[in-house]
Amino acid sequence: MDRLSAELGIDNLELEGTEVNVGPFRADIVARIPQDGSGVLIENQLQHANLQHLGQLLAYLAGLEAKIVIWVATGFDEPHLSAIRWLNNHTTDPYAFFAVRISVVRIGDSPLAPVFDVIERPNGWDRTVGEITRSGSLSPVGQFRRDFWAHFARVLPEAPGPRSGYAGSNVYHRVEPADLYISQYLAQHGVGVYLTGKNGRGDADVKKRIAQHTDGLTGVLGGGVEVSASGHSFLGTDSNDRNNRDKMAHWLEDQRAIYERVLLRGPAVQQ
Repeated sequence: MDRLSAELGIDNLELEGTEVNVGPFRADIVARIPQDGSGVLIENQLQHANLQHLGQLLAYLAGLEAKIVIWVATGFDEPHLSAIRWLNNHTTDPYAFFAVRISVVRIGDSPLAPVFDVIERPNGWDRTVGEITRSGSLSPVGQFRRDFWAHFARVLPEAPGPRSGYAGSNVYHRVEPADLYISQYLAQHGVGVYLTGKNGRGDADVKKRIAQHTDGLTGVLGGGVEVSASGHSFLGTDSNDRNNRDKMAHWLEDQRAIYERVLLRGPAVQQ
């Protein structure tokens, strides 16, 4: 991801998931540009491009909140590149489509390393991404998110949180023994915490894992906090009011710590 970020001129392209369910299909890689929160869809075709994968890209785009599409393959024919050019010429900002050729090199006994060659990109992309990454230009929502997570880091410098400059809505924390993630999120009308599984796992399996812990969470959270079947709790407040941000930050970290303790205990101990 770091190499691809560098080739596209994006600082710190952040991985959100792999094999992400989109209806009956799975998108290879979903990522995000932290500076403005833009969703990125990556089709990782480790063979010569074909039109089937182009169709998959468009289907995934319709099912995900992604604005940037990156089609990676070992080679492209002219019809594939023409399709990417047509999409860039007939869609408006913030949509952007890329064709990226991947190859592998080795120097001496060094490990194999990927090489990315961007062979199709939107007109003016270098200028656009430069404005985002160098000047820090964000949408109002992106600025709102970045300001809050920066405040979170100042108030709770020892707490696990997103990297500097993050402008997404969700922060995920892996709890390995439970095979689940704790997600802290920011919304316009409050902050919340919920449990989720690894992308690509079946919904039934994830729900079963979460159900093993909801009684334990309800028993220890208290304070009138209601935990839903998805392990979701929420603090309703005006997130745009800066006077509320200390309370929001502390609530999010307190909840994360409680969720983590419950998950680490395991369902057998709770029973």
